[in-house]
Amino acid sequence: MRRDVQLALPEEACAKVYATTGYQQSVQNLARTSLTSDNVFGNDGGTHQLATMSGSVSRGYTASLTVAV
Repeated sequence: MRRDVQLALPEEACAKVYATTGYQQSVQNLARTSLTSDNVFGNDGGTHQLATMSGSVSRGYTASLTVAV
């Protein structure tokens, strides 16, 4: 059986990336949508899909999520 997993990213990491050149529209989208109001993550606010992030804007980020099988 195949199960798709949606990955949610922490707002803090998104805000840091969106503060860089080229992401002006993404800043507006982030301000309008939260994980609790999102149609994919709204059921639980992304609790079970929220990745742990490491890295930085300049070096790149790595996202990690443990998924029960």
